[in-house]
Amino acid sequence: MTAAVWLFWLSVAWVGYVWIGYPLILAVLTRIRSFRPQPADGYYPAVSVLIAARNEAKDIGWKLAQTLAWDYPADRFEVLVGSDASTDGTDEIIRAVGDARVRFVRNQERAGKTATLNLLARLAQGEVLFFTDANTHIEPECLKAMVRHFADPRIGCVTGMERNVAGPEVSTMTAGSNAYLDYECTINTLESKLGSVLVCDGSVYCLRRSLFTELDRDLANDLEHPLRAGSAGSAIVYEPRARSYELCTSLETEEFRRRRRIAAQGALAMWRLRHELRGLRLWQFLSRKFLRWLTVLPLGIALAANALLRHEQFFAVILSLQIAFYGLALLGARRQFGLTGLLRLPFVFLLANVAVFMGVLDACRRKTFATWNIAELSRGSSPQRG
Repeated sequence: MTAAVWLFWLSVAWVGYVWIGYPLILAVLTRIRSFRPQPADGYYPAVSVLIAARNEAKDIGWKLAQTLAWDYPADRFEVLVGSDASTDGTDEIIRAVGDARVRFVRNQERAGKTATLNLLARLAQGEVLFFTDANTHIEPECLKAMVRHFADPRIGCVTGMERNVAGPEVSTMTAGSNAYLDYECTINTLESKLGSVLVCDGSVYCLRRSLFTELDRDLANDLEHPLRAGSAGSAIVYEPRARSYELCTSLETEEFRRRRRIAAQGALAMWRLRHELRGLRLWQFLSRKFLRWLTVLPLGIALAANALLRHEQFFAVILSLQIAFYGLALLGARRQFGLTGLLRLPFVFLLANVAVFMGVLDACRRKTFATWNIAELSRGSSPQRG
């Protein structure tokens, strides 16, 4: 075989492993080694709900009203809200809530989400900490479904999963995002059967209070918490009934920045928390995160190698398919061509993978995201769930 052939097939193997091979191996492992949690319905530990808010005037009012109406004993949970130097009236809306269960603190100077969560956690009195975002809708029975797992002392963390909703004008971004989230749900389900879900969803997850440690201000809490909990020997499981619903942004630039930031924080976390990763969870992180973040590398190598092999009939056909895929992605990037639905998915796929690759480069350049601006078009609505 020539070098081009080797490069082509190695690139195909890389992409195939991270997107298909990893979940298949997980499925095999669940047959060999299965974690059997022992949840208990009717188990109601004291819960502290933590919400870090930065200029959330469009959402914080309904968020608090919705949270206080959850189907959970009213005397068994509190809601702590931290305003990160908000300037849009968020503080006044929170103070106007007439419920003793709501506790409010404010950062006089902007410190970032993780710094705000650290402050709230120090004030929390619950046995379980529930983390959520100010712009996500959570159904009333979600908390019950999650905390029942903590009756099993082996379990340290429980996560749910976000679902994006939007109007028809952003259907492609929503469809692409939800297709990805469905894929992540499948992986979470498999990892949960091993008691080792790698990452949490920042809008809907719970952590046993005794496992909380001061968060690194540059890292994402929904990655740092499960990594530290797993390193401490606790199981992390996925509760499929725990769903949050959020309006999907209609701007590709906002989605690009969001994914880039998440990957940058993840890559930085891999480095700073490398001593927390070993054995099964090290393999999970490399497979589910790091190698996937670099997907654009094998895609580019496969295209270049394929171009060198275009004179062979088989590779000529594969090259034509690749060119069609990338051509469709370029057309999908230009709204004036009118591509919608499945025809824009190649663009959405490439946008996501280029964004996370740039995020890894940001981490290599030591760029951090302790604070960032919210995606405005994902705020200010009450999405219809479904």
